[in-house]
Amino acid sequence: MKVGSVVSNLATDLRLDVKTLTKRKMRIDLIANKKYLEVNKDTGELFVAERIDRETLCPKMLSSCFLKLEVILENPVRIFNIEIEILDINDNAPQFRRDVIHLDVSESTPIGERFSLSNAVDPDVGINTVTTYYLGESEHFTLEVQTSRDGSKLADLILEKALDRERQAVYNLILTAVDGGTPPGSGTASVIVQVLDTNDNAPVFEKAVYTVRIQENSPVGSLVINLNASDLDEGSNSDVTYSYSLYTSEKAQETFNLNAKTGEITVKGVLNYEDYKIYDMEIIATDKGVNSLSGQCTVKIIVEDMNDNHPEISIKSFQSPVSEDIEVDTVIAVVSVSDKDSGDNGEVDLHIPRHMPFKLRQSSDNYYELVVSEALDREKVPEYDITFTVTDRGSPPLSDNETMTLELLDVNDNVPQFPQSFYTIRVQENNAPGALLGSLTAFDPDLHENQYLVYFILEKETANTSMSMLFSINPENGNLYALKTFDYEIEKEFLFHIEARDSGSPPLSSNVTVHIIIVDQNDNAPVIVSPWRAHGSVVDEKIPRSTDKGSLVAKVIALDIDSVHNSRISYQFLQVTDATLFSLDQYNGEIRTMRMFSYRDPRYQQLVVVAKDNGQPSLSATVTIKLSTVETAVKAYADMTEVPLEYDIFSDLNLYLVIGLGSVSFLLLITILVTIVLKCQKPKSSKVPPPSRNSVISERNSTIADSTLVSNDAYWYSMFLAETRKGKLVVRQPMPKGSRYIVSSIPRGTGGTNTSDSAPSTLQKSDCK
Repeated sequence: MKVGSVVSNLATDLRLDVKTLTKRKMRIDLIANKKYLEVNKDTGELFVAERIDRETLCPKMLSSCFLKLEVILENPVRIFNIEIEILDINDNAPQFRRDVIHLDVSESTPIGERFSLSNAVDPDVGINTVTTYYLGESEHFTLEVQTSRDGSKLADLILEKALDRERQAVYNLILTAVDGGTPPGSGTASVIVQVLDTNDNAPVFEKAVYTVRIQENSPVGSLVINLNASDLDEGSNSDVTYSYSLYTSEKAQETFNLNAKTGEITVKGVLNYEDYKIYDMEIIATDKGVNSLSGQCTVKIIVEDMNDNHPEISIKSFQSPVSEDIEVDTVIAVVSVSDKDSGDNGEVDLHIPRHMPFKLRQSSDNYYELVVSEALDREKVPEYDITFTVTDRGSPPLSDNETMTLELLDVNDNVPQFPQSFYTIRVQENNAPGALLGSLTAFDPDLHENQYLVYFILEKETANTSMSMLFSINPENGNLYALKTFDYEIEKEFLFHIEARDSGSPPLSSNVTVHIIIVDQNDNAPVIVSPWRAHGSVVDEKIPRSTDKGSLVAKVIALDIDSVHNSRISYQFLQVTDATLFSLDQYNGEIRTMRMFSYRDPRYQQLVVVAKDNGQPSLSATVTIKLSTVETAVKAYADMTEVPLEYDIFSDLNLYLVIGLGSVSFLLLITILVTIVLKCQKPKSSKVPPPSRNSVISERNSTIADSTLVSNDAYWYSMFLAETRKGKLVVRQPMPKGSRYIVSSIPRGTGGTNTSDSAPSTLQKSDCK
């Protein structure tokens, strides 16, 4: 579209009041290097401000091309994002990558042989791109057009008629590419087919006489002329060597060097226009065939008076070092150039190396400014060696150069970086205070104070305890230390953040998460909670001599507040009066009779039971049970698996005993219920009340002094054992995780019976929170 053409009326499209556009400072911001479009604030029309070239905006061959812009209004501020699709027109003709395509074809090539040709490219898209190829008239070759997988058109040259080198050695064909536009565009390329043959042709120079002009101060090694004698043969028959003939003067041979392989004539000695102005020499080209053939030519070299002064560079100003955040287009150097020669020999050009974030800008005649063209980054390139090269336009051109080093000053533009975003550190409990836990070192690519890092623990309180009271970090190297000894049974893990801050102005920082995991050690011995021991570690129990085989005599219960395998307990007899009379279950601590008592068995039996945990090394606790057998009709404890109640006719004495025990049990139950209700009504306190002398209170993952224990098992069992005259009842009840338990050792009532002096331990569950 022509400049000034209206694309759209933004006021209408965006439903804006045309009268307020100027007041609201309507403007557009194109997301491109050029401002192709502009808006008329009086009418709201969007018009073309600069000619639009789709191929410049979208260099890649994309099916769609959009020009993005923003329409900005003030009072109130509104921003509209607009995309304008640029439609392609056939304004580009197909073009070959090479104007001349060379093909070497032996005259023995069979008919029908294919030769791939370079395809043409067209920056247009769709129908406007290349659609077909045409080949100029030829009786030996035809053209076949194919379509590739991506839809582009390819051309193959096909031999239709046998070649004869003696008739024609080279075929010049015209290849034409045509697009599908209206009108269609086209591009051409020359296809030169070289026919290879045997050694039946002598080398031939392009000219019989070559006239070359060379300036007087050409340096040694300068190229004078590159002779090219062509041989229509192939292989070794076409390899040509060059030499001087006998008619070439010795002065010419001393002044110029002839390369026997390439035919290049270069300066060998010093040229002086006043001494010799013209050198005549005869050059012979000989091929390497079996029957070698040769050709010759005459070379006339004319020495000219030339530009013998080098251009000069003068650095007028150079600013170094500079800050790495220097703005683009800032001038950092001023350079002047000069040449004492005249004409083209006195015209000079100044250059700097490519791929540098700088450019030269001519300020006046022979004065140039070196400006920053891209943003600089000291962390990528700390300094630049900038070489100014000045070259005149003489033939051959002369040049001079000057190198300056530009140093970059560091700016605090990089935050410290930790190699990991999350650190997990495992610490064995009972560690020594001040132990090194690990090193958390960050890296900052800046320099000097911008690189000096200081490490902090970000404050975070856990259970009214600050992290800085538990851990310490070396502010210089990031070494993390423990300030106290950790107990797994109290604290199992900590989660906090470490911050690394540089010393720049302003300082930059980053943080990392640290997860401290306390690893359990076997530092707690098992504690026997049943049977209850009032004093010392000896328990007196009574058992009827009529106890059946397999009856439960006693049950040892031990608890270990360690975790996992360290809290797994096994039971063993350490000492037993008669090993054939009692058995001990190593897993649940039940002591049972292996047979019935006989009159030979002593009245008193002593059992020493040891409870060991599974730690390394193992810790243990022992209990001594003194059993005394009594003559009574009441059976021993029943098997834990037995459920039924057995009744018999009560005797008067046993009836009174049952009534007394029932009364005491009822009063005890009422007392326990009242105590539980009172505790549930009390407000929640951070401190746990001291346990009673005859009870053990335990909550999972809690720590209570004296006879309080911590359990890590998933389930506890509550066991209620009630005895009757002829029967017994055992109930096993699973307890959920996290419940509160009361383990009480309830003394039996005193009476004229032969029962034991202490009741079995009772494990109760309380739902108080």
